Formats: sequence, structure tokens, C-alpha cells
Amino acid sequence: MKKISTIKEFRKWRKNISGSIGFVPTMGALHEGHLSLVSKSNNICENTIVSIYINPTQFAEGEDLDMYPQMVQADLDKLSKYEVDCVFLPGNSEMYPEGINVGNYDNNLFGLLEGKSRPGFFKGVTTIVAKLFDIVEPTHAFFGEKDFQQFCIIKQMVSDLNYSIEVVPCPIIREENGLAMSSRNKYLTESEYSIAATIFKALESGKKLLKDGELNGDKLKREIYQIIKSEPAFTIDYVSVASGDTLEEFEGELSGDILVSVALFLSKTRLIDNFTYSSPDLHNC
Repeated sequence: MKKISTIKEFRKWRKNISGSIGFVPTMGALHEGHLSLVSKSNNICENTIVSIYINPTQFAEGEDLDMYPQMVQADLDKLSKYEVDCVFLPGNSEMYPEGINVGNYDNNLFGLLEGKSRPGFFKGVTTIVAKLFDIVEPTHAFFGEKDFQQFCIIKQMVSDLNYSIEVVPCPIIREENGLAMSSRNKYLTESEYSIAATIFKALESGKKLLKDGELNGDKLKREIYQIIKSEPAFTIDYVSVASGDTLEEFEGELSGDILVSVALFLSKTRLIDNFTYSSPDLHNC
């Protein structure tokens, strides 16, 4: 497993790589969710490249950039158990040689859901992902569905900017209590970790309503909201029932593909989760 920290050295190494290349961009603090992306790349591609870089442009002022978990050696140890050809470990001077700034790319998904709550977040994400795509030149890129909106935005960016990259979605990997795996779960105390299981419980209740034929989006949101609020430790940012295609909030009866998503705070830790639902009955409404 090659470890490279400069763009110049990476490009020199990359010239000798042929065949399909799977790319897994990460900010480190790797967990089973990240590793499932690596495993999927191993299954699909002849080569797998992982990047570890904490991107400053996707953190707003007052967010957790300075305390974001850094455990590079532990990450490398985990990756060594997979068929990873190279780990790219750049610093800020490599990725932002002219200073920390964002690109001009934008699309109509930026201002929805997470984009409303975290203005500028997707500018930072698309800036760093575009930079990494230009450096790595993958054939495939793997993103987890926990960050469903991010996946949709990257997929749209690939189309808009004419990248020859297949963006591959990977399912949410969960803790034993149902909590979606996240590097930020490390911030939770033991009692908070236990409380966080309520998020999955609420989403599962919403999913059951859909399976039972509920077509009222407001009723669905109320059900999820009430279950989460049963734990006073939560501060809810949003509960959303949106189109799985446009990410726009539903008005009136539900139809087609549905994205149900939540964002909330447990103490100072921000957690997100979601599920998507598609039913032939809903497509025929």
C-alpha cells in the first residue's frame, strides 16, 4: 500500500496505473462505513485509491474543524486489511496552494436540506472533490448514502463538468443500536450513544407508515418529530420528507421516490440520517 502526500509524487505514480480505478475520498477517522466503500471498490475496480484529508472549506465558523478526529496511523492500519493500492494524504498547502478558497461550481441542490442549515458547506465539498477528481482521475468514485444529498450533488457535478466517472452509491452502515456510523459519533458519551438510537427508531416508524400506505407527508414528519422529541436531549434542526429526485419538500400527497431525512444535535454533536423509499403504489398515484 503506497502512501503519498504530494500531488507531484502522486501524478508520477498514477502514470503507471492502468485499468479501472476506484476512489474513496475521506476525512479520516475511518469506521466500517468508510471501509464498506473500500470493499465495494475492491469488488468493482482493478485498483483502489483512498484519500485522507480534512477539508477546511466545508466547515463553517464555529463548527468542529479544530476538534475533528485525526488518527492517521489507525486509519492506515485499517486500510492495510484491504486491497488499497495508494493512500493519498495531502496537506492544505498541496490542496490550496493559493490559500483557502472555494470554486465557482453551483447547482440547484445546494440550497436545500443540509445546504439551508450549513450555508457554504457544499461549495467546500464540491471544491475539494473536484480537485481530488482532477488529481486522482478515477473511473469510479464511492460515496455513502448517509450523506444522500452530497451523493446527489456530486453525481450532478460529474454530469455538469463532464467527468468520465461513475459515482457509486453505497448503503448506510449502522452501529448495533441502529445509529448511522459517522466519525462524529466519537464525540458522543456512553449515555448519548444510547439516546441516539432513537433516531433510527423514529425513521423506522416513518418507514412503517409508508409501507402501510400513508401518503400524507406532514403526518409522516409529525410521527418522526414526536418520537425524536420524546428524548429531551435532542435539538432538532429539520425533519424532511422530500422527493428523492429533486430533494424538494413534498406538498400534498407523496408520490414517486421519497427521501426522508433528519438532522439534529445531541449536546454539541450534529447527527444526520435518512432513508429512501420507492413503491410501485406511489409511482402509480
